[in-house]
Amino acid sequence: MTTFTAFTTISDSASANRLAEAMELLTPEPLGVGAFEIEDGSGLWEIGGYFVERPDAAGLELLATIHGAKSFVVSKLDDRDWVAQVRRELTPVEAGRFVVYGAHDADNIPTQKIGLLIEAAMAFGTGHHGTTQGCLMSLDHLVKSGFVARHVADIGAGTGVLAMAASKVFRSNAIASDIDPIATATARANMVANNLGDDIRTVTSVGFRHEALRMRAPFDLVFANILARPLRGLAPDMGRFTAPGGFAILSGLLNTQAAGVLAVYKGHGFALERRVVIGEWTSLTLRRL
Repeated sequence: MTTFTAFTTISDSASANRLAEAMELLTPEPLGVGAFEIEDGSGLWEIGGYFVERPDAAGLELLATIHGAKSFVVSKLDDRDWVAQVRRELTPVEAGRFVVYGAHDADNIPTQKIGLLIEAAMAFGTGHHGTTQGCLMSLDHLVKSGFVARHVADIGAGTGVLAMAASKVFRSNAIASDIDPIATATARANMVANNLGDDIRTVTSVGFRHEALRMRAPFDLVFANILARPLRGLAPDMGRFTAPGGFAILSGLLNTQAAGVLAVYKGHGFALERRVVIGEWTSLTLRRL
């Protein structure tokens, strides 16, 4: 699958967050958007998005002009080069009791940690992003509180790392879905590599639309590490398919977006249980009332 990136820079964090949020509304939509401070002492922020179709150049230029950013630089990524680069940079990441690692670091994982083997691939969720770390830390906190989930769903699973973490800690079956069939295949491969091939089902689905998800509902625990706009659209089904007393862990949210998403979910029967902030990203743990 061909992937495109679009990157620009801007002068401050507030402007960067506003521009990143505006990028989510582009057509074609980005697979992911991020805003990160450039660690060179300049004070500048980098905003970037990943696309499976060539992004709209005119739309990007308009956004840059409106928000006072430099013109976006659009690049086409070769799958093989991307995977090789990620593999080189993939170092173990700890999040509570979990550690996400590549096969080349298999001998360096502490024995007291729950290891999650993720190889570089064209899907999101290697554990290095603040959203994935936030979800794993949120799960770790639920486990410490004594919560046990029998039925788990991971919506927008990417590599499947969250479904695998839940399956390992709860010893229960789970289902993972993604809108991208390549991500679904990647998740399946990761589950087999982690000896979880029989414990987690993978399906290609938009939200909860797949029959396999609906048949397994209601869920005690649902992960949705996607983006703010699809999270808001998912709220009615999240309320419908999460069991009373169950939890939803939501991420893919810039800090500035969290309050708006939380307000939507409160309207569908959820209450805020916990918030994890890592850099510019927020992960929300919500309890179904």
